[in-house]
Amino acid sequence: MQNTLFTSRAFKLILIFLLLSLLVGVRIVEHLFYDPLRLYFEQDYLHVDLPEMNTFKLCLHIILRYSINTLISLGVIWIAFQNKGYIVFSVKFYTITLLTLLFVLVILLNNQIQNQNLGIFYVRRFLIQPLFLFLLLPAFHYQNKISKSKI
Repeated sequence: MQNTLFTSRAFKLILIFLLLSLLVGVRIVEHLFYDPLRLYFEQDYLHVDLPEMNTFKLCLHIILRYSINTLISLGVIWIAFQNKGYIVFSVKFYTITLLTLLFVLVILLNNQIQNQNLGIFYVRRFLIQPLFLFLLLPAFHYQNKISKSKI
């Protein structure tokens, strides 16, 4: 097999680095997304009520940010493994996770059960940060390793 620029390991690592830099960039410009909870959790949130917010607008911006992070993460997964099955699984995983966590977040925000601030914090964190990429990459790497050892 010929080692071209697009299949070389160094080129793949550079592309992955660039995509990971984009994920950092999304974090840097997080102030562009509507999120009154960002400032709330930076303060003494355990002793203060939740701020007034437009839950619909918050959910739209969370979905937007989640989608951007997901697309970049899918790019990383594709470059790392070039396996269509991994992409299909990841799309299903990201979609189910978004729907589930967004549903839980809306319930937590609308019911405002006392002492549920940490629940809101963590559910929101999973939605706005690309944490699932760091679960899927090692899982796919392990799957790849297992598949190759069976050959």
